[in-house]
Amino acid sequence: MDFKTNKPIYQQIVDFCFSKILTREWRAEERVVSVRELSTQLAVNSRTVLKAYEYLQAEGIIYPERGMGFYLSKDAVKKVMRIQKKEFFENQLADMFHSMELLGISIEEITERYNKLKKDGS
Repeated sequence: MDFKTNKPIYQQIVDFCFSKILTREWRAEERVVSVRELSTQLAVNSRTVLKAYEYLQAEGIIYPERGMGFYLSKDAVKKVMRIQKKEFFENQLADMFHSMELLGISIEEITERYNKLKKDGS
């Protein structure tokens, strides 16, 4: 966790969980790390981890099993990708287009560079 950034700790935990899901370290319909375990592992307050898990639950990414903990939903990867694509288009892509405009870079130049990178396999 980066305690010096403006990004809330619970959101950094959500991002950490997203990474575990997308790399398949956490598998569909298997139990995820407990709130207590993750708070110890990340050296954060367990209430902060719980807040992140509540967000993941609200998005349908994890679900609780009474007395057993949280489990990853079978379509968690799809849901995480949907959320991250939305954030990309709303934040990073918007910032990139703003920078392009400031630098006078055209869509054609971007398309040309993209196609070259794709062709070169980079």
